[in-house]
Amino acid sequence: MTMRFAPLLLAFCSLLPLAAQADLALATSKNCMSCHNIDKKVVGPAYKDVAAKYRGDKAAAARLATKIMEGGGGAWGVVKMPSNPQVNEAEARKLAAWVLSQ
Repeated sequence: MTMRFAPLLLAFCSLLPLAAQADLALATSKNCMSCHNIDKKVVGPAYKDVAAKYRGDKAAAARLATKIMEGGGGAWGVVKMPSNPQVNEAEARKLAAWVLSQ
């Protein structure tokens, strides 16, 4: 009986990397990857470092989404993140959630 569900489970698991790639594609298309990288500092912090810093902070996703759209500075040094008017609110929320999942 459990063998009947194996193809469904396999199909579901194969979609998980696609979701992560889709958010990476969004970050790339919005030029986020010009200043950030998943696992190393570029101009701005690595996404894994951002996720670690805000782990457990329930308000972090909303704050990061706002910072993605409006820019900001001070949390990671003297270089300020510019505003990103090309990113709408839904995209900013999606990007913030993805960054925090790293």
